[in-house]
Amino acid sequence: MIRQDVFAHPVTIGIVAATVAVLAIAAAVIGTMTLRGRGTPELRRELWLRLGSWCLLLPLMMGPVLLGREWVIGAVTLLGLACLREFDRATGLFREPLVAALVVLGILAANFAALDHWYGFFVALWPLTVGVIVVGTIPRDRPAGYIQRTALGIFAYMLFGAGLAHLSYMANEPGFRPILLMLLTTVALSDVAAFTFGKLIGGPKLLPATSPNKSVSGALGALAVTTLLVAALSFFIFRGTPMAQPHWLLTFGVIVGIGAQAGDLMLSSIKRDIGIKDMGTILPGHGGVLDRFNSLLLVAPAAFHFIQFFVGFGMGQPTRLITGG
Repeated sequence: MIRQDVFAHPVTIGIVAATVAVLAIAAAVIGTMTLRGRGTPELRRELWLRLGSWCLLLPLMMGPVLLGREWVIGAVTLLGLACLREFDRATGLFREPLVAALVVLGILAANFAALDHWYGFFVALWPLTVGVIVVGTIPRDRPAGYIQRTALGIFAYMLFGAGLAHLSYMANEPGFRPILLMLLTTVALSDVAAFTFGKLIGGPKLLPATSPNKSVSGALGALAVTTLLVAALSFFIFRGTPMAQPHWLLTFGVIVGIGAQAGDLMLSSIKRDIGIKDMGTILPGHGGVLDRFNSLLLVAPAAFHFIQFFVGFGMGQPTRLITGG
């Protein structure tokens, strides 16, 4: 059962209510299009697939946040492993089982440090895990391909382990729910806003070789929407703290807005480099898990350290919950 304090913050209530309302409105609009025969059958099918995927994704995203700290850390751990699996198959890292196994251990260790609420270990794992990956295959005396396999391993760990695990560590803050819900919903909205503004306004492409469907108008529109929404929500979340000043709130919004689009473009660069359209097919209309959550890869650490500078996470809470006994 969800505790009563889950909905203690108005931002939590607002985001959950708005999400349910948006899904209901989207279903009504697509249903009306279907009944009246508006749009092509392919378009209507694509819209229903995307809506169905969102109806599955949003409870999976919000559910752990509402259920509690341990649920968040468990969900982020599984998300990191799922992203790694798709990355392994797409890049060929699966052909280097030792490196892949070291990355898995790194992901588990980073999230364990968050679960233990041990910040020193959490931060130290970045260089330590990279060092283990770098030396891990040397005893096999196989220098051919060394740079490629170690680079892929380090890249994977930094994104799916060290990067995503910042979401796990945020859960050590008693008031983590509105913060995580804000990040999850605004990065998703950034993608929707970019698509909407791009279709409505059009204009020159942003980076045609990297992401042919993205336009300058879409990128600027998404940045404006994300910046203002993050700043507005953050005002209510961080009211009464040093961060709750207009210039810092807008700066935070810009960081989230740029990070969300940069994460998407980063994954597009990877896919164009290896010549694939999607990293997976598990989510109809969205591709793979990594295709859907790529924006969080850069937003999570950037948001964490910005908030950490002004407010901190889990300050005054018990630390080393597992190892300190």
